[in-house]
Amino acid sequence: MYGSLKHIPHKLPYLEFREAEMSLNSVLLVFWISLVLIFHGSQAQLSSTFYANTCSNVSSIVTGVIQQAQQSDTRILASLTRLFFHDCFVNGCDGSVLLDDSASIQSEKDARPNKNSIRGFDVVDDIKTAVENVCPGVVSCADILAIAAEISVSLASGPSWEVLLGRRDGTTANQNGANNGLPSPFDDLTTLQSKFSAVGLSDTDLATLSGAHTFGRAQCQFITNRLYNFSGSGTSDPSLSSSYLATLQQNCPQNGDGTVLNNLDLTTPDTFDNKYYVNLQNNEGLLQSDQELLSTTGASTASTVNSYASSQSTFFTSFAQSMINMGNISPLTGTDGEIRSNCRKVNGS
Repeated sequence: MYGSLKHIPHKLPYLEFREAEMSLNSVLLVFWISLVLIFHGSQAQLSSTFYANTCSNVSSIVTGVIQQAQQSDTRILASLTRLFFHDCFVNGCDGSVLLDDSASIQSEKDARPNKNSIRGFDVVDDIKTAVENVCPGVVSCADILAIAAEISVSLASGPSWEVLLGRRDGTTANQNGANNGLPSPFDDLTTLQSKFSAVGLSDTDLATLSGAHTFGRAQCQFITNRLYNFSGSGTSDPSLSSSYLATLQQNCPQNGDGTVLNNLDLTTPDTFDNKYYVNLQNNEGLLQSDQELLSTTGASTASTVNSYASSQSTFFTSFAQSMINMGNISPLTGTDGEIRSNCRKVNGS
């Protein structure tokens, strides 16, 4: 017995090391689990059934208002979808894009990418009024944008998806963030990738969400350089097909009215389909940022573009998932933020 005991002290340092190692591993495991929970916590709080007991018919209310607006405004479906994009890329999906100027707020509406460009605010006001009449103080403006985007895509013959809800409204705007963080029609592929990555979206999300340009319009001011002075060359963008270039130059003459509208999709401008990607294959992307997805040498997005061009169902499935991904960008949940009674201003202001 005593003979075996004398060897125990030689083993103790190893046992103590193993115990310390196991303890350290446990601490690290808890640390990483905590990080994961912090990163995904806000997403986990969003739910497709969030209003099941408090405003169960919110989707039908939103649908009714949009359908009525659509009767007099064929562009509204694309415009409402775009509002959701421009909201989520700045401060996350918190309804900040809807805030007007005030003593304490510089509106994102006046940022360069938004000014005289994004629209549909009056319809959002109508939706909010209709929802408040039935479910006062319950549904956030941020969630209204998320619901309106899904309904708009669906009404334009696009895919449907279960919208995750439970966002609350922000109490600040970020005009500087809108100026610098929103994807621009003049961005090259590297810049686009950087802006998407900054909000946690992948190259696949970039190629997929850009497909929202399968409906809607864009002003001449956003393509004039492509037509007459691409990259300061004094000539047109070589990636434009010659026939499409001639069509665009006729609609947007040099030094002409920069607010004249052009269809983002020259084939089916009011239908949500995969023709946007077919257009890119034909060098008929309206915006530089569109054509960059395919025409840039070695573009990581090219295979996705080609895949969607050949399969609308693949595009629809991916678009639904990417919209959910975008809707998960830094939402305010729980007791953060507020539920605005007027989407244009912070409560009490």
